[in-house]
Amino acid sequence: MIPETHKMAEAPRSANAVAAAGARQSWLTEFVPRRGLRNRHLQTIVGNFLARPAFPLPTEEEAVEVDPADGSRVLCHCHWQPEAVRVARLTAVLVHGLEGSSDSRYMRGIAARAWVAGMNVVRMNMRNCGGSEALTSTLYHSGRSADVSAVVGHFAQRFGLQRVALVGYSMGGNLVLKLAGEWGRRAPLCAVATVCPVIDLAPSADALHEPANRAYEWHFLRALMRRIHRKAELFPGVYSLDSLGPIRSIRDFDDKIVAPHSGFHGADDYYHRAASARVVDRIGVPTLILRALDDPFIRLFPETRARLLANPNVTLIETRQGGHCAFLGRGRGDDIHWAEATVVRFLEDVTADSPARPRGAGVGIQSYNECGASSSTG
Repeated sequence: MIPETHKMAEAPRSANAVAAAGARQSWLTEFVPRRGLRNRHLQTIVGNFLARPAFPLPTEEEAVEVDPADGSRVLCHCHWQPEAVRVARLTAVLVHGLEGSSDSRYMRGIAARAWVAGMNVVRMNMRNCGGSEALTSTLYHSGRSADVSAVVGHFAQRFGLQRVALVGYSMGGNLVLKLAGEWGRRAPLCAVATVCPVIDLAPSADALHEPANRAYEWHFLRALMRRIHRKAELFPGVYSLDSLGPIRSIRDFDDKIVAPHSGFHGADDYYHRAASARVVDRIGVPTLILRALDDPFIRLFPETRARLLANPNVTLIETRQGGHCAFLGRGRGDDIHWAEATVVRFLEDVTADSPARPRGAGVGIQSYNECGASSSTG
């Protein structure tokens, strides 16, 4: 039996729409699943393979140093607005999920939307991702919020950026929420948005090992093991795979590989210290969290949800359907990607007034279901 304090948060009960809340959140539209894609697994899988329009954005590639102690660098793909307006525009730093990269479909999709909306965009790769294994001898993990901080600091100093928003998917969502909690209201951060963030790491990792989710776990494990073998070839003095033994779960991988190579005392210590759940109550800028209650493997403790609800800077949107980072709706063309459109509209709304005082701070929490009902809970 799961202890009472560690039961998963349940779906919010339906509520009557609050007209004032709806007017205040004009950026929020109803999510209606695409026909034939109401199932959580279909949403998740189709979302990974659905074709997207061409990606013609002008791109600059740069490897940014994130750790001077060992020279570790991460690869960023940047899309800058014209120099005359660059500093005044919002800069969105995008962070992908586990075994994703700056080239993941959702990263390209939201980058294109943000660019069209007039934002500068930085698609950041975590360490080793996007073919960048040779840029560092270390591994990426869910606690490296300092890497995101280094990327923001690098471009803010280089261009004098005044307003930066962080956008994270899944594992990347944990990274940006963790940094937001660590920074509070530190400039130039002015907004955060996440899609299906892994806020509580331990239960989400264990959920991947459930029978219904084993296909996802094996997909991640195959990619992770290929990556660690490449790291062993590049840095044979750092990684030895001879005595690892069998690795049959994400928890095994984190316990036997991530933790010992990243300064943690096993998987449990890693999950605790790296979880953004510990600092979400300290987030001090307008923050959006989108999550689907039917997400196959993202789990949220009720005490974590309570911390989110208690923070007036956080807007929590929970849809009954949507799968993991999919949210394929009934729109046409690229408009079917509801989460991407919602994130960009949110960022436009809360950063519309001024660099010093983003509009939307203190909006509070809204719980939203697929029927369009919203209720103020914060």
